[in-house]
Amino acid sequence: MPRGTLHVNLICAKGLSNNDFLTNVDPYVILTYRSQEHKSSVSQGAGSNPKWNEVFLFTVSDDVCEIDMKLMDEDSFTQDDFLGRAIIPFHSVFYEGIIPTAVYSVVNDNKEYCGEIHVAFTFTPEECL
Repeated sequence: MPRGTLHVNLICAKGLSNNDFLTNVDPYVILTYRSQEHKSSVSQGAGSNPKWNEVFLFTVSDDVCEIDMKLMDEDSFTQDDFLGRAIIPFHSVFYEGIIPTAVYSVVNDNKEYCGEIHVAFTFTPEECL
């Protein structure tokens, strides 16, 4: 597998469950690749359709070809709520260099669909760094 830098452009999510009783959810995403973890900004009051347009960088150097995106709802006085997750394979970006915006399903712990996340990937091989 090539070594290099994976650029993950977290664009938006749509159709997330709004499980807050009186207000809209305040979604954010925890992106994890192996031991590397990044957290997006909180999309305050965005409800079911948050937008981020944030780029995160990951160093790729082994055979793991997927990234875990865990969607959470920030809460002020209680523990943050789990909204769902998308485990996204990105091996094709090694051959293409870029995966333009693609839509991935978000599922809950029971593997039930609970929304979608829009993400784009770019890979820069180590020899080009």
